[in-house]
Amino acid sequence: MRSARKKNNNSSKPMAEINVTPLVDVMLVLLIIFMVTAPMLSMGIDVNLPRVKSNSVDVAEEKLVLTISESKEIYLNKTRMPLGELSSKLEAIFANRIDREIFLRADKNVPYGFVVEVMAEVRKAGVDKLGMITEPPEETK
Repeated sequence: MRSARKKNNNSSKPMAEINVTPLVDVMLVLLIIFMVTAPMLSMGIDVNLPRVKSNSVDVAEEKLVLTISESKEIYLNKTRMPLGELSSKLEAIFANRIDREIFLRADKNVPYGFVVEVMAEVRKAGVDKLGMITEPPEETK
């Protein structure tokens, strides 16, 4: 009689092991999806950036990127706009934002004076922080 009781008690206990195989499968599929789609998310216009040594910037939320192409065309993220409309457009964008920060990408062949004109328009719009995007220098061996 005692052995029957023991058997009954063991079968009524819940199983304490968790099967993680389905979780691992789902995570691997998500990893593959992100690895495939991440290169497609590069934003902006292709420009030759100057190479300088500097600290990298962490970008946690989506930031505004102002790009100046070699032909002096100005793009706010991917939207082309003339220099005269830049200040008013930025004022409208930053009216509802707390963080007034923008990043500037300029082709290395753009004249310095034109870059300064664009920076003046950005400052006129009330932008607090203006970050410059560059590429790290090539290492020579």
